[in-house]
Amino acid sequence: MSETNDRVRSKAARLRRIEHQLYNAPDGLSVVDLARLCGVNRRTIYRDLDILSESGAPIWQHNGKYGIDRNAYLATIRLNLNEAVALFFAARLLSHHSDEHNPHIVSALDQLAAGLPDQTIAGHIARLANLVRERPPSPRYVEILERLTRAWADRRMVRIRYRAPNRPATERDIAPYFLEVVRMTPGLYVIGYDRLRDDVRTFKVERIEHAELLDEHYHIPEGFDPYDHLARAWAVMSEAEVTIHLRFTPQVAPRIRENRWHHSQQLIDNADGGCDLHLTVGGIREILSWVLSWGADVEVLAPEELRNEVINHARQMLARYV
Repeated sequence: MSETNDRVRSKAARLRRIEHQLYNAPDGLSVVDLARLCGVNRRTIYRDLDILSESGAPIWQHNGKYGIDRNAYLATIRLNLNEAVALFFAARLLSHHSDEHNPHIVSALDQLAAGLPDQTIAGHIARLANLVRERPPSPRYVEILERLTRAWADRRMVRIRYRAPNRPATERDIAPYFLEVVRMTPGLYVIGYDRLRDDVRTFKVERIEHAELLDEHYHIPEGFDPYDHLARAWAVMSEAEVTIHLRFTPQVAPRIRENRWHHSQQLIDNADGGCDLHLTVGGIREILSWVLSWGADVEVLAPEELRNEVINHARQMLARYV
């Protein structure tokens, strides 16, 4: 009996491996390739492919190679209650941080709600799907995001037309290295190599007017790690490191203390009940709006560049209201 169970488990593991290998091979794999990867003979692989097809996996065959249609593929994930709630939190945050209606978020939430036995959590997830569904549709945004996602998954270059604020549009060929949702403001970003600038750049997806998949493939450099790249960023921009020193009043200090704003932060309590916050982040461009959001309850002590920016904004606000 134990030997039979071991064979069943071994077969199930092999089927999962074949499915995984096919999904991650956009150009497909031959039966010989799969047999070598799984350590079995070709006849076994043919049987396994038939089983996967009969179970609903969208397997294609062309010129002696097999693959999986990624657009039609549905992943099977088993979640317990706490894992489902964690996924719900992530989806809710994503819905807060997206400017656009995204039917893929709606579809994913619908499926998650339908598959959960707990009706309380399932009901909230279904409600969230309806909230996202009610947003005005943006077919162009969805099409651009789908092409960027495909380029990222298949390691294909993509040609974009990008319009930064108050600047003319530019055409660029980029290699998407990473897609990122930021914490502070709504928006989705693509980070990748920009052939026009010959450097790694960051682009807000909502500012991309057109995207065209190219046949050219690319390789992500071994030395590039998106998490290391973003580690010093306040949100998504990786610029030269700057040491920030902020002093908060006693009125807002409890709110500063209850959050971890950045992994580099050091918090020092002051005798008057206020606190000083020290950070090392990539540039001042992204943190400026956060500092301004605290109004008169924060003073910038360093760097001088950030302090002067806040002073200039304060003077402009005073001139507008007086």
